[in-house]
Parts: sequence; C-alpha cells; structure tokens
Amino acid sequence: MFGLIGHSTSFEAARRKASELGFDHIAEGDLDVWCSAPPQLVEHVEVTSATGRTIQGAYIDSCFVPEMLSRFKTARRKVLNAMELAQKKGIDITALGGFTSIIFENFNLLQHQHVRSTTLAWERFTTGNTHTAWVICRQVENNAPALGIDLKKASVAVVGATGDIGSAVCRWLSSRTGVAELLLVARQQKPLEELREELGGGRILSLEDALPEADVVVWVASMPRTLEIDTSRLKTPCLMIDGGYPKNLDARVAAKGIHVLKGGIVEFFTDIGWSMMEIAEMEKPQRQMFACFAEAMLLEFESHHTNFSWGRNNITLEKMDFIGGASVRHGFTTLNLQGLPQAAVA
Repeated sequence: MFGLIGHSTSFEAARRKASELGFDHIAEGDLDVWCSAPPQLVEHVEVTSATGRTIQGAYIDSCFVPEMLSRFKTARRKVLNAMELAQKKGIDITALGGFTSIIFENFNLLQHQHVRSTTLAWERFTTGNTHTAWVICRQVENNAPALGIDLKKASVAVVGATGDIGSAVCRWLSSRTGVAELLLVARQQKPLEELREELGGGRILSLEDALPEADVVVWVASMPRTLEIDTSRLKTPCLMIDGGYPKNLDARVAAKGIHVLKGGIVEFFTDIGWSMMEIAEMEKPQRQMFACFAEAMLLEFESHHTNFSWGRNNITLEKMDFIGGASVRHGFTTLNLQGLPQAAVA
C-alpha cells in the first residue's frame, strides 16, 4: 500500500476543504486551532497501472498550511505526526509532498525518529525527489526543441543547483542530455564549487548574470516574494521550468517569447477516482499530480519498498533511470507546454 502526505496551498483553501469533508470543528477554527489539529487520513484510492497491476493507496492531510512555515516547532510536529499516522496505518511506502519534504530536509527531522511511542521506520518514506528530477529533465528535453532551442548549443541555468533536485538535474543534463553549457546558480559558493568539480564543468554565476544568458532556466529553488525579473533582458525564446514550490514563476515573467512550464508534474494515462489533487489545484486533478507523489505509486507498483529518495545529493543517474523507466511503463507522461503533445520517452 502506498501513501501520500500533502497539504493545502493556503489556510483559506484548507478551511474550505475541511468544510467539504465535514471537519467543521477544524474548518471554523483560527490558525492556532489548525496548529494543534492532528493529521487526517482523508481518502483511500485504488490505482491500476498501464501494465494491469492494481494497487491500494491513501492520502493523509498533514493539516499543515504555508502560513505555519514561520512556526518551526509546529511545522516540524505536523510532518512527524503525519509520518507517524502513515506508519500506524500500515502503509508500506509514503511520499512527502509539497512543503512536507522541504520541512523534513531543512529542519533535519532525521534527528527526530521517535514520535511518542512510535519509532519511525525511514525505509517507509520517500521525498519523491528522484522522480521529480527525472521529470524535470525530460520536460527540458521534450519542450526545448519544440521551441527551436537546440540543447547541444544551449545554455541552461539551474537555479538552486546545489539542492537535492537541482544537483540531480545538473548531473543528468551534463552527462545524458549534453547541453552546451550549464550555468550554476545557488546561494553558497563552496557547494557550487564542489558541484562544478563533480560535473567537470559549468559556470558559477549570480542569478542576475545567469538569466540573460540562459536559453533554458530550471528553477528549483524557493523564489523570494520580492524578486523582480526584467523580462526585457531574457532571451527569446526562453523555456522556464518552474520546479519550485509553490509554482508562481508564470506570474513573474509573463512576456512574449517566455514560455513557463510547471515542472515536476506528471499525468496518468487514465482518470483516478480521487479528489486529493483538487487541493493541489491541478488543471486535470483526476490525472495530474506532483511527480513526488507518483514516486510512491511507482515504488508500490514495482514492490520496491524503500526510502528511494532520501538525504541531500544522493540521487544517482542509475536511480533516475530506474524510476523513469517505471514511470513510462506504468502509464505516466510528463506535463508539457500547451499545444505540444504529451511525451513519454524511456
């Protein structure tokens, strides 16, 4: 059985969803009430692969909302409590979605394996970052040529290059795609230098310097609310993959010739009878989902119950090959720019 741990995109959205589900005592409460609310298993689902295999799953709402990010102890407790619930329900492999995986890594929750009387079994959980990284790379490879961008001659900027997903994207694009030049952007200089040495190339640039040079921008870092991008300095055409969370890049760079694609999202080959993706505001909630969620499903389809994506910078090309092959085999395709065909390439 697979599990998905998620949350609503805002406090108001969470209250609306709680009301729809009949949790009026939570829906009518203020943020302090929500801070103390326990996680809820809100939906069971059955999914059949393109291979014909059927698996069972469950969605757990952590009752976390982005407005709680500044409350360190609350955010930490929300994620750990949701993981405890998943384990108590006997779920074999559970994906941490949205901010829950970010909180787990940034707040170093590996130090908190004991939740009340439960010892969390790490092998039951995955961040889903390997599948997310693979999907973003395929989105670059599928969509750039359709815009007339030759990746063999292109400069690709990876913003957040030293993160778990960003570093994996750099490894893939450097060795498998063979892009002409990688522009490495991140906050800390030393990890950037270590990544460049690992890759055997790439240029370290500031965001301000990298953007005007990039034919493709892969954005896998948190975007500051105050950030302003001068679209007149960007190349056209320019493909921008919004692989961060929340996905708000399209509102920042709306301009002719700038093509923004929501990164790390996949579409299943048939409808799934669930309502959980409506919380994530997917365009096709019956088929589309975050790639991190799909990773748990893929691991269940493959009977590969392990913390497949775990720890920073542990994503290998071999793991990306494995999860990418499973993704295609079981009926997932990458989300593409509108007007372009869906692509599933092994």
